Amino acid sequence: MHSRLLHDMKKRRVLRLLLKFVKNFLRNRRITIIIDDYMMMKRSVNINISQDSSLSLILYLFYNMNLLKACDNIRLKTSFTNFVNDINILTYEKFMKRNCKVLSKIYDRCEQWSKMHNIKFSKTKYKLIHFTKIFKWFNMNINVKLIKHQINSKSNIRVLRI
Repeated sequence: MHSRLLHDMKKRRVLRLLLKFVKNFLRNRRITIIIDDYMMMKRSVNINISQDSSLSLILYLFYNMNLLKACDNIRLKTSFTNFVNDINILTYEKFMKRNCKVLSKIYDRCEQWSKMHNIKFSKTKYKLIHFTKIFKWFNMNINVKLIKHQINSKSNIRVLRI
């Protein structure tokens, strides 16, 4: 993951000095576990980007920038909302079937990105909801078919546990 992150940052023309800083930030991570009165000695751990640092959020944006770009497509009328590692893909058009096909196409792009970055998406988090002002004109039960997976539409969903 670290080499991919540094590669993506180079691609975005981040200064060498900052690249070196990030490389050092990610190197030789150590952890101490404290439970009640017991404190374990520091140990080296092979972890990805630490989530306790505000720098982590910035690095995550560099890391998944290409994924976000794949979701944001004017021609397909898609966009995204993003909060840390939760990404919501939106598409807008009059026809529900078309929207579901577009979401499936964007999903394929996301899967390509995930293979390149060695990331697995949690299919249990996939949700689908259709919005319209006039429900009787549209089939609100149209689903998105993905490779080996289908997302059924819902009448309500939670985003970011809100």
